[in-house]
Amino acid sequence: MTVSNPTIREAGSGSPALPLAGFRVLDLTRFLSGPYCTMVLAELGADVIKIEQPHTGDDSRRLAPKIDGESYPFAMPNRSKRSVSLDLKTEQGLAVFRRMAADADLVIENFRPGVAKRLGIGYDDLTAVREDILYCSISGFGQTGPYRDRPGFDIMAQGMVGFLRMTGEPGGRPAKVGIAINDIAAGATAIYSIMAAEMQRRATGEGQYMDISLVDAGLAWAVWESGAYFGAGEVPQPTGTRHRRSTPYQAYRTSDGYVTIGAANDRLWLRLLTALERPEWETDPRFASLPDRMSNIEELEREIEAITTTRTTDEWIKRVDEAGVPCGPVLTFDETLSDPHVIARDMVAELDHPIIGEMRTIGPPTKFSGLDFAVRGPAPWLGQHTAEVLRETGLGDDEIAALFTDEVVFDAHPDRQES
Repeated sequence: MTVSNPTIREAGSGSPALPLAGFRVLDLTRFLSGPYCTMVLAELGADVIKIEQPHTGDDSRRLAPKIDGESYPFAMPNRSKRSVSLDLKTEQGLAVFRRMAADADLVIENFRPGVAKRLGIGYDDLTAVREDILYCSISGFGQTGPYRDRPGFDIMAQGMVGFLRMTGEPGGRPAKVGIAINDIAAGATAIYSIMAAEMQRRATGEGQYMDISLVDAGLAWAVWESGAYFGAGEVPQPTGTRHRRSTPYQAYRTSDGYVTIGAANDRLWLRLLTALERPEWETDPRFASLPDRMSNIEELEREIEAITTTRTTDEWIKRVDEAGVPCGPVLTFDETLSDPHVIARDMVAELDHPIIGEMRTIGPPTKFSGLDFAVRGPAPWLGQHTAEVLRETGLGDDEIAALFTDEVVFDAHPDRQES
């Protein structure tokens, strides 16, 4: 899929309206949790206006690699949005923001608790300009509780909910999940919470305040781990790639890499024995039942790897797949992004960024039968849409020019604006 228009595109010709068409979002978030949420909202049709401080903008704009001064990582979760650069610490900037909020459906922020209120843009402040406004706050630890004032990034949240102690190899140092899992969990939680609040608002006309924390969102995903703890007092430990409740279910070494095998029940176990050419293991007291296999998991891993290391990953995938057992390769990320299945599923989208030029991004994951859920445009440069959005609020060109002169608003590349 290719998106070449440097502005935010609408749904394709003849396509039904996107579900959030006409839904305006003022996005005050930075880094990843909030921007991930608003990216999804934008690609479901929302008009997401990213509010950024002059000159520096979202903190993630400083992340390398950069092309012509624009951050490639920033461009990933901030596509399909518009950017307004506005100094909220000035009376003029605050007045402009409140003017924008009067026409907004949602304000979302991820400041530390209390900051939005001190700036005069908290939930209570904005209900004065729009009574039914939706307002979402994302923070490390939430708006209440003894840790509310602590700053918190993904790594603190992973440590807080126990992820660092249940990831990695047994006996190893605490290990972080390979992606910013708590950030994404908070962003995903914000998405469904905002959708629910909007559904309620359409039914009742009432606004809503949403308090989401990285800690709460990540903890809510520990479904089986919490079940084991509440049911038996079991504290989850690092297991490498192993499943906590079933085996064989992990990555095994091959002659040229690793293969994942998921024989998660007795039926699949018997099929795997055919692929491994070990029918005698069906009655082997070490492996005859799942409890036996779990009790002897170290020995089972050694026995299986003595076999899997005799062939390549591709050979084992073909052999195990033919036996009807789930299996797959263990790819590096570059291999993933060039995999023919990933490409066929449109998970790599191409964009034409006004500064970076041709670039690639990850496509939306859901394939709807009747919705044009797709990348709508590239990420904006800092303040790219400042003048455009201010005109939409009713400000005249002279008023806008004065705001630029007073450095209340900002555009990083006025020379690139179309006259």
